[in-house]
Formats: sequence, structure tokens, C-alpha cells
Amino acid sequence: MRSLARTFVLTAALLAVVSATADAQIRDRGDLVAAIDSAARGHVEHAMVAGVSVAVVRGTDTLLKRGYGFADLEWGIETPPDASASYEIGSMTKQFTAAAIMQLVQEGALDLDADFTEYLTDFNAQGHVVPLRRLLDHTSGIKAYTAMPVFGDLAAKSLPRDTLVSLVEAEPFEFEPGTAQIYNNSAFFFLGLIIERMSGQSYEEYVQEHLFDELGMDDSYYCSESAIRENRAHGYDGSPQGLQRKGYLDHLWPYAAGSLCSTAGDLIRWNQALHRGSIVSEASYQAMTTPMPLVDGTPLEYAMGLGVGDRSGARVISHGGGINGFLSDGRYYPGEELSIIVLQNSTGPQGPGALSTAIAELILGPVPDPVAVDYSGALEVLVGEYIGPARGTHLHMTVSREGDQLVFTRRGQADGQRPLHVGDGVWQIGGTRFEFDVVGDRAIELMIFQGAARYRLKRSP
Repeated sequence: MRSLARTFVLTAALLAVVSATADAQIRDRGDLVAAIDSAARGHVEHAMVAGVSVAVVRGTDTLLKRGYGFADLEWGIETPPDASASYEIGSMTKQFTAAAIMQLVQEGALDLDADFTEYLTDFNAQGHVVPLRRLLDHTSGIKAYTAMPVFGDLAAKSLPRDTLVSLVEAEPFEFEPGTAQIYNNSAFFFLGLIIERMSGQSYEEYVQEHLFDELGMDDSYYCSESAIRENRAHGYDGSPQGLQRKGYLDHLWPYAAGSLCSTAGDLIRWNQALHRGSIVSEASYQAMTTPMPLVDGTPLEYAMGLGVGDRSGARVISHGGGINGFLSDGRYYPGEELSIIVLQNSTGPQGPGALSTAIAELILGPVPDPVAVDYSGALEVLVGEYIGPARGTHLHMTVSREGDQLVFTRRGQADGQRPLHVGDGVWQIGGTRFEFDVVGDRAIELMIFQGAARYRLKRSP
């Protein structure tokens, strides 16, 4: 879960390591390995980080694969130094679900362009037609169950899975399929049910046989609240009082959206197999890693269970995960054949993305800061109130003007954001971009672009 205002903050130790190489990436391998190791050690010095396992592989060269901090705080058990600890990986599960779907597409059991209710026949789509592919990129418009207040009560209970299907079915669609994008766990929950119905295996069995066993991912499995697993890291949640034992969550519910467990080493093996063509066909891989635009042509940065972005002109394919007690971050840079995996057994303000970013900068060099470009239009045209659905909320954004700068203030926040205009009517702050749809002398819509989100906020009269 990430809000528009949230950014990952590097610790002082990370900043010191990265700033020391701000002018050029490190060329000497020994120095590079030492710098990555130093960054990881600095990361676990943060009070809200229990432990991490880190794996960094470029081509066939393993630059780093080790654990830091603690796998169990109560007993003071350190994270295994060989990075063999297993973690709940949360939404990194989605790429495994997408790969399973594409395998069934290759077998002719599924059609990406078919209405998904052809396979999930007992779901009432309220007259909407939702192509299967729109479940894979969060553009279905179906209500996300993790955004429903009732899920808080359901999460700890063991009930039939169709209980959740019925709850989602009763909710109105948030938008017409294919017209916007809101990160959606319901869609991947349904994909798990479709995998089961069309393969004749449980989701757990399918992933184990066709993905984990096939690749020799011996330390990866469907998570359990009760099973005893050797080298399993214990999870901790951040709180105002510090870290505490993670809240209970029955793994009936994250399911195909977030219930897999794995290790840093196994996820490196997965990255290499997926991106080198050992999991799905080339056509399927291209589909998984090529975002399909919205129906009006608006581009996306999320394809099928994977985010696809740009880092200073270089492609990056990635996904993170967050679940009770655990955070994860996995990235692949095709141009460098570089995989970075960071698994963390605690939640809080210091997430694994901070460390992944620091490691990427050490290897690839720093990302230049965006440059402000004068806006040639009239700022008054853009000032106003904008309202629309977003992840877990109905977003109300006020756009005001201070001199020659726009200020974006989300309802409930005291301070607004002051993004830079970077050209072509695009404002940017961190990884979030804002664009307006201007008709005549008035903006009628504000679009917010943030990873797997394309929010469309309508201007209030």
C-alpha cells in the first residue's frame, strides 16, 4: 500500500554510500561489492527494519547474496548469512499468477480477449464485459477487496473463498473496464480461481508443479500460518511504539494476489528463467512485459503482474510486495541483465525499495534530477477541485496556484505537493506525474500516473 505522498527515505548510511559515487558508477568489482554490502548494512541499522536478504546478480556474476539483521527478534536469531531465509513476498506473487495464466493461454485453455466470466461463470459482472487481460493489468474496474472495510473482519477468518466473491460481486464497478487503472487484488484473486477451474489443480498445486518444481525453486511455497518451515523469517509490523509481531492474516485471502513465500536466491532463479524464456513462450513473455494502453490510448506502466518503467532511458521490469510483517522488492534491468532482490521481514517507513534504489545507483549510476520547464499555458485554467476513485479511497485533490507554481493538496493533508513542470503539460514529483485534460479554456480532468495507477479525477463543477 502506498499513498501519493509516501516516498521511501534513505537512511544516512545509505545516503553516504550513494553520494560518494554520485559522479560515476563504481567500476572496480571489489569496490562495488563492498559498497553494496555497506548499503545493506546501513539499511538494517534503521530502527524499523528487522532483517533483510539481498541478492544482486549481473549476467552470470553474483555480486552479492547474503542476509543481514534478524530473522527472529524475540530470540535474537540472525538472518542466515547465505540469504536462505524465506519470506512472505506479498504482491510479487502476481507475476507467478500471470505466468500461470499465460501457460494456460499457450495450451489453448484460455483466451486473453474473452470475457473473464466465460471462465468464472458464477460471477455477476453487472452488465460489464471484462476481457481476461484486463484482470492482469488492474484496469477491470472491479472493486478491490482489500479496499473494502469488511475485509478487516474477514482477514482472520477461515471461510469458503466464494464468500469473498459474493462480497466483491455486490459492489459497483469503480470505472468502465479499460478506462482507468487502480491496483486491484480482487482481479488476481479471480485469476487464481480461473487457474484452478481450467487446470483441474489447486492454485497451490499448479504453481508448485509448473513453476517452482520446474525451476528447482526448492525453498519457495504457498505460505501458511501454521506449517513449520526451516529458515522461515518471522514478520514484524511497524507501530508508533516500534516493531511488534505481525498481525494475523489467513492465507485463504491473499491467495493468487499475494500468498507466495520465497527466498532471495529462488527469486533470482525465477528472474533469470522468466526473462530468458524458460517459463513462457516469447510471445507470452512479450505480452507479460508490454503494457497495453487504456481504451483511449493512454499509456500504462504495468503489463501483466509486472511493472514496466524507465530509468534514464533504460528499461526496468519490477514489482514490490507488502503483506502483514513483510515487504519485498524485485527489479530486473534487461539492458544490464541485472537482477536486484530485497526481502524484508518488517513493515514501516524504511522499505526494501530504498535499498534496491541505492544498489541500482551504485551499479548503474545516479538518476538525474528532473529539470523544470516553463509552462507556456495559463495556470488559472488548471486551478480547481478534482474528484475520482483511487486505490482504497475516493480522492479529492485541490489544485491551487502560488505565483508561477501549482500546488496539489489532497483532502485531509495540511501541506500540498509542489511538483515541477517537466514539459508537455506534465508535472512531476518523485515517481508521480500529473497531467490535465484541457478543453477550451478549462481543465476538465486531472490524471495521476503512479506505477500501476492511472487515476482519472473529474473536475468538480
